[in-house]
Parts: sequence; structure tokens; C-alpha cells
Amino acid sequence: MHDLLQIGPFPTLAQNLIDAEYRCHSRQDLELDENLRSRVQGIITRSNFAVSEEVIASLPRLGIIAICGVGYDLVALDAACRRGVVVTHTPEVLNSAVAELCIGMLLALLRRLPQADRFVRAGAWQRSVFPLASNLAGKRIGIVGLGRIGKEIAHRLEPFGVALSYFGRTDQRLQWRFEPDLHALARTSDVLILAAPGGSATACMVDASVLAELGPDGFLVNVARGSLVDEPALLDALSHRAIAGAALDVFDHEPDIDARWLALDNVVLTPHIGSATDETRLAMARLTLDNLHSFFERGAALTPVDAAMPA
Repeated sequence: MHDLLQIGPFPTLAQNLIDAEYRCHSRQDLELDENLRSRVQGIITRSNFAVSEEVIASLPRLGIIAICGVGYDLVALDAACRRGVVVTHTPEVLNSAVAELCIGMLLALLRRLPQADRFVRAGAWQRSVFPLASNLAGKRIGIVGLGRIGKEIAHRLEPFGVALSYFGRTDQRLQWRFEPDLHALARTSDVLILAAPGGSATACMVDASVLAELGPDGFLVNVARGSLVDEPALLDALSHRAIAGAALDVFDHEPDIDARWLALDNVVLTPHIGSATDETRLAMARLTLDNLHSFFERGAALTPVDAAMPA
């Protein structure tokens, strides 16, 4: 049984799978027993935990970093490549779960479902009428990043009778309109959905100028990475009603998010639960473990990341 460094917790069902197949050690274990470092051959982690260059350098036999998740922007990829360390992730298996959450958050935002729930629970229904909300049908939806998850979101939105456009690195010649300019996409959208990868290439791509183009009737949904958005600019836009509202599953410095989010009444906030279903997390854990087995047994992982592509 191989020894792994585990960075970050896993759901109980996934952890049971991991513990049945590998010996996992924490960073604290390695600090208490320096000899463990020379036995660790792999790292297992989730996509919202960092794997630094220092950690990679501290493990002389490290051969693989297996990420349970799609994103790998928190891994020191250059350092891993220099060492010849393979980095893997779990594409495809979480597409449906993230897309489902995106649609749910969008409906909750437009129809003001959290506010409606609080309205009923507070007994306000007996005294007044709940304010009107907004349809999804007929909306112009702009998707930023039309990769696997972006496409899944687009397909799920089509039956709602929306007009779909997308922004990305290239025109993929799909049935939806390609918009090569992010500002133009925001200007011609009622809802902007972020599904792009994280990393330096996309950091703060949605800034104050993009939010200004979205305008006071526009909505933002982010199920990708908090780093895609200039968070102070978004907080300012929401507090001054420069945009109508936002639904956010990801944030800067999560879970220690800015307290100002909690005071806003035009946001739907969830704790990074895009893939957080029993079925999806088990499938992700299984693929993560299969990557490890394939690497240790055959020297090649099943779903390695492409170092040339953004995370």
C-alpha cells in the first residue's frame, strides 16, 4: 500500500474509499516524523486546497498529485513539471452537478426564492403580497467559458427559451453565438454566467468595467472560481444597485469570505457546493483513486492535466 500526503478533508464516504486503498498522512504527521517524507509517493487533495512549491520540494519521492476536482490553479504546476511530477484531476464526472447548481441558483436569484422562503416563515404573507420577480424565459444569457461545464449549463438552459451567447478563447462553431469581446457580451446579456477556469489568465476578468456593461438590470452567476471576479468591484456594484443581483458559489479567501456579502439582500450565496452531491463526490473520489492506481501500476495516469492549458 502506497503512502500519500492528504491535503484537506474529504466527505466521509470518499474518505472511507481512500483509506481502504492508501495510507494517508497529514502535513502534521510529516512534521512529527521526518522519515515519512521519504515514503510519500503521492499527494491526494481537492481542487480548493493549495499545493505549494515548498510542499512539492519537501517530498523527494513524489511522483503524482491527484486532485479530486477539475481546477488545478492552486497547484504549483510549474514546480511539479520541473520535478516530473504528474498532476491529475477529475473532468467530466462533475459536469452535471455543477450545471444543476448553476440553474438552481439562477432560478433562485431571478425568482427571489430565498427571500420568498423567509417571507413565508416570518408570517409576512398574512399581511402583504410578496414583490414580483423576474422570468428566466426570454432572457439573454452570456456564458463566460464554454468548456465541459459551460456546455452542460448551456444545454440545460436551452429548454427555458433563452438566447445564448458565449465568450472564450476561440469560436467553437457551435449553435450558440460566439462573442469575442467580454465587454460586448456583458452589454448584450441580461445574465452573465461564469464557467471559465481559474488562474492568472482569467484573474479579475470581470472587473468594474464589465459590471458597468452588465448594468442595473443585469445579473451575475459564478460557479467557477472567485478569482475570476474583482470582488471589491462586485460588492460595490451590488451595494449601489449598479447590477441587479448575483448568485455566487465561489469567493475570494473562502471560507473566510468578506462579511459585506452577508448584509446584501440581492445575492444568493452558497458554500462552494457545485459538486457536493453524494453521487458526484463518490465518482470524483473513484476517478482520483483510479488515477493513482494507474500511475503506480502502469506509470501513466488516466486524466492528467494539460500543463499548456489554463487551470
